[in-house]
Amino acid sequence: MDFVPEQFTEGERARLAPYFTNLDGPVFALVNLPEVVKGALFARYSRSARSLLRLYLDEFDQEGSIPHPSAASNAGVGRAEALYERVFLAYGAASVAQLGGVHLACEQASQPLAKVLERGRLAAYLEQSTRYVPYDDRPGGRWRYVVPDEVSADAKLDERFRATLDHAFETYARWLGPMQDALRARFPKDVGDSDLAYRLTIRAKACDALRGLLPAATRSNVGIYATAQSYEHLLLRMRANPLAEVRAYADLVLAELRKVIPAFLTRVDLPDRGGRWSEYLRTTRAATEQVANEALAGVEIDPRPEVTLTDFDPDGEVKVVAAALYTASDLPDGRLVDMA
Repeated sequence: MDFVPEQFTEGERARLAPYFTNLDGPVFALVNLPEVVKGALFARYSRSARSLLRLYLDEFDQEGSIPHPSAASNAGVGRAEALYERVFLAYGAASVAQLGGVHLACEQASQPLAKVLERGRLAAYLEQSTRYVPYDDRPGGRWRYVVPDEVSADAKLDERFRATLDHAFETYARWLGPMQDALRARFPKDVGDSDLAYRLTIRAKACDALRGLLPAATRSNVGIYATAQSYEHLLLRMRANPLAEVRAYADLVLAELRKVIPAFLTRVDLPDRGGRWSEYLRTTRAATEQVANEALAGVEIDPRPEVTLTDFDPDGEVKVVAAALYTASDLPDGRLVDMA
């Protein structure tokens, strides 16, 4: 797994252990924390280059300010898990999985992986923002990008891949300072602006201007809050994905979620349940690719501009206006379209 681990002291690990299911990997769940703390942590997450664990230590737990969870907080958990497992697995009542939710952190994910994680919109997502977080640091002595297994397996491709991405990040880092200087000259500080607010604004403008240099392999931190049902659907798709990084992350996500909501995830890797569903997704994708290859064999790509408008609705604005009027009137949609 292409992952840069973070080092913690024994004291820091003792402070983290009650609240996070894994201190040594890129995926972990948040437990035993007040909901307001979980939400605030994720809100801060998107604007920080730090990992969630380091962010918690630095800003949310000042030497144990959050009370240690008591044993009483787990009262009744075993009985509840048994009940949910019986209803969920034996009776197939999948809707009960909407009753359990987990805050899950997925760190150092590539952009393709981040998009896979965020595809199911029956969940809440928060991703580290390349607009607010500069990518000019080198944690672990390397730029923040993922080298996929599919690339590292080929020595020549791996060398070319790393050289190309190193160049992109070096260019980004080299331009970040001059870009901020140019923006300060173009947007002078107002008298009413604080030094901190002005500095952060200029940095955000520079990051926003340069983030187009960052490749798809750029690492990102993704925070997720979802029901168990959404996690199950996510895992079924991830386990069928053609990218090795996505499939490896599926195993990590499943392992951490089972520490928190095991009863809701019993079907994911059962051969005749989740296994069959993931296999269906794999075979359907493979069959579609085969049909496409056969149907499009020999078709040449015509020269065209880099960006091309392929389609648009000339009546789009009229339809939007009619839809807005529809909710505020008693007229049928067709009449409103004619009037607009």
